[in-house]
Amino acid sequence: MFHRKASQEIRNHLSWSPAVAILGARQIGKTTLARQIAAEFPKSIYLDLENSQARAKLEQADVFFQAHRDRLIVLDEIQNAPELFSTMRGEIDAERRNGRFLILGSASFKLLQQSQSLAGRLALVDMAPLLLSEVHRDFEDIQTLWLRGGFPNSYTAPNDEASWLWRDGFVRHFLNTDLPALGINVEPELMRRFWRMTAHLHGQLFNASSIAASLGVSSPTVTRYLDHLVQCLMLRRLEPFHANLGKRLVKSPKIYVRDSGLLHYLMGIHNITDMMGHPITGASWEGFCVEQICNHLPAGASVSFYRTAAGAELDVVVETGRQTLGFEIKFSSAPKVTKGFWQACEDIGVNQAYVIAPVQEGWTMANNVQVISPIDIPSYLNPNIHP
Repeated sequence: MFHRKASQEIRNHLSWSPAVAILGARQIGKTTLARQIAAEFPKSIYLDLENSQARAKLEQADVFFQAHRDRLIVLDEIQNAPELFSTMRGEIDAERRNGRFLILGSASFKLLQQSQSLAGRLALVDMAPLLLSEVHRDFEDIQTLWLRGGFPNSYTAPNDEASWLWRDGFVRHFLNTDLPALGINVEPELMRRFWRMTAHLHGQLFNASSIAASLGVSSPTVTRYLDHLVQCLMLRRLEPFHANLGKRLVKSPKIYVRDSGLLHYLMGIHNITDMMGHPITGASWEGFCVEQICNHLPAGASVSFYRTAAGAELDVVVETGRQTLGFEIKFSSAPKVTKGFWQACEDIGVNQAYVIAPVQEGWTMANNVQVISPIDIPSYLNPNIHP
C-alpha cells in the first residue's frame, strides 16, 4: 500500500468544495484512493459508471442525488455519463454542502470540457502514476521505478518480464478501446506508430513536419495526434521559457513520454541490462526527473525549459512567484555542467540551481548550485520542507 501524494489534497478540497474531481490516466490507482477516502465518510456511495447496474441507478439522477444529500457520492469514470454534470450542478445549487461528490475521470480533456457547468463548484486534483516520493525506501527503488514506470501493476509486478507484459496489455487496450471511448477516432496502428516516434524523440524539440513526412500525414494531423496524447496524459509537452531577454530563444516545445515504463516499452527495453548503454538512457533519465519536478510543483508555479540559439540551456525552469529555480539533469554519478548551463543561469537570473543525478548524497557545486538526488526534489521545490 502506497501513501499517495494526492490523498491529502483531495481530503482538503472535500472540506471546502461541494465536488472534487480526480483526473488521471487509467490504472494509476484513482479508484483505490477514492475508496479509501470514501470509507472515511459515513454511508458513502460508490458507483462505477462503466457498470450498467450503476448507470441504471442514475436513470433519474436528480431523484437519486436528492435522496442521498447526506452522503458522499463517488462517481467513477464520469466521462461515460456526461449528462450528469448539469444534474449535479442543479443539485449542488439546491443543497450546497461541502464534500457531496467525488468524481473520477481517466483523461483530463474530456472531463474538463464536460465540467464547465460546474465552474465554481468543482475542485480539480491531478493524480500522477506512482512518484518516487510515494515508493522510496532505498536507493534501488529509484532504479525500479525508472525502469518499470509508475503504474502500480507494472511497478509491483513480480519480475521485469511480468511488468513488461502488463504494459503491453495496457498499450493495446489504450489504443484499441480507451481512445475510441474518449471520442478519438484514429486508426490504432497509426497512433501506435506516432507514439513510438515520440518515444524516439523523447526530450527533444517537437517537429511536426518531420514526423508528418514519416507517417504520410499532414503537419496539422500530427499536431492533433500530439494534442490527443497530451490530453490523455500519455505525453507531456514542455513549453519553452519566454521572457524579453534580448536573446534568440527556441520556440518549439519539448516532448516527453510521461511514464518512463511506457517509454521503455515503446523503445523495446525489457530490463536494466537493456537500459545501460542504450541511446535513450540519458533522455529517459531526464524525462523521469522532469515528471518528479512537475508533480511536486508548489501551487501556482510554472514550469518550462530554456534554450537559446547560442547554446545556453537549462532543462527545467520553475517560477514560483517568489523565486526562479533552475534544474539540470545528468545521468552520471559525477555530473559536470557545460558553459551553456552557467550562461542560462545568468540569463534567467535563477535564485538557485540544482543538478539532478543518480547519487545517494548531494553536494554543493557552487554558491547557488547543488547536486541532488531525485528523491530530494520535493524538499527543494517546497519551501516548507527542508532537505
